[in-house]
Amino acid sequence: MQSKDLLKINLENCTDMILPMLEDMKDAPLTFPTSKGGNHPLWIAGHLAYSEGSLIQEMMLGESNPLADWKEIFSDGTEPSGDADKYPPFDEVMAKLQEVHQATMALLDSMSEDELDTSSKNCPPEYEGFFGTYRRCFQMIASHWLMHQGQAADARRMAGRKPLMA
Repeated sequence: MQSKDLLKINLENCTDMILPMLEDMKDAPLTFPTSKGGNHPLWIAGHLAYSEGSLIQEMMLGESNPLADWKEIFSDGTEPSGDADKYPPFDEVMAKLQEVHQATMALLDSMSEDELDTSSKNCPPEYEGFFGTYRRCFQMIASHWLMHQGQAADARRMAGRKPLMA
């Protein structure tokens, strides 16, 4: 097995685990994961979409993020709001998340094992250990999805939902 295969498995497993958790919160997308706030499902979905576009398109390929207009509401450091008017509709955010992720998977499919060692085009030197090569960028996408899984699970619990089995 090549590392490309492992990257594909990791990325597929992440989406298989997390997308159903987010989709199940369509009727309660602004549910905060704790009584003190946190990242609600709508923010998580938008953040994953925006961040994946940023990491793959901007940092890795040196192109523009297809969701650059979402920076003020979904980038790192933004504070999730309970005001639905500050966000695009949940269905639109979920569709963009899936669209960006499908583009990531298609890009990975198009690459050879050797191409995965290509240096990222726009990686700041201090982040080379995380994002310095295409291979590292793809792996960090999977890690980033998993990092937010617990927040989605906690929001579901706050909404009174039972855990989903993946």
